[in-house]
Amino acid sequence: MSLLTNVMDHSLDDGYAEAAARKKEAGESGMSKTLRAKLGLAAGLVLAALVVTVGAAQARVAAPVVAKERQELIDRIDKETTSADKLEGSVDTLRDDVSARQRAALKTSGGSGQADLVSMLSGATAVHGPGVKLVVDDAKEASTGGGDNPRETADFSDTGRVRDRDMQRVVNGLWATGAEAVSINGQRLTALSAIRAAGDAILVDNKPLVPPYTVLAVGDGQRLSTRFQNAADGLYLHALEDNYGIRATIAVESDLRLPAAPSVIVRTAQPRTEKGTS
Repeated sequence: MSLLTNVMDHSLDDGYAEAAARKKEAGESGMSKTLRAKLGLAAGLVLAALVVTVGAAQARVAAPVVAKERQELIDRIDKETTSADKLEGSVDTLRDDVSARQRAALKTSGGSGQADLVSMLSGATAVHGPGVKLVVDDAKEASTGGGDNPRETADFSDTGRVRDRDMQRVVNGLWATGAEAVSINGQRLTALSAIRAAGDAILVDNKPLVPPYTVLAVGDGQRLSTRFQNAADGLYLHALEDNYGIRATIAVESDLRLPAAPSVIVRTAQPRTEKGTS
């Protein structure tokens, strides 16, 4: 009977009783882990919303300032562009005046026929006549090169882009095979013209060109085309087509029109006059 009485009096193990007491105490004095996690998540969301709200407010405040600065920059660019256009117009006017004075001086010194011949050969006047039209373009999948060095004959990573040295060889080849006047993308070449590079861009007399490069050469069209393609510089161009994907087409034209060079000014050279003997 004593065992039965003990079981009835102590139905739960003392350890279970202690655990239940601790759980009850925790429930009364604190909050559960789940509730604390929910409260922490809520606090984080509130903080994030606050940050986003503050950022949006700052953006709305700064937007008018940014828009104003952008408009001021656009206005400044437009103003400077207009000024540059006016200066360019003045330069063209002065160049035309210089060309007219040069032609007048040549007519005075050597007659009209000689003046016209000299002005045409020097590029000081516009010309027209038969010739060839040569269009040179980068490869279809051309990439930007990593350096500014001109194309070499070996040990270089080709990018499929036309380089300044290529255009130099093309132009020199046309001169050598009978061209009487040459222009690239509408820019007339003279004895003072220079074809150079600035990064991947080709410059003619310090003016950048955009591919494709259209070369017009006045001369005996069919003969000029045949002689150029069979000459060393023409074969060089064909090699660029075959090996590097550079594109080139040449066509004989019945009438090409080339503009005058922007300016032909000689600062050092003087005409040599032969003195007669008595």
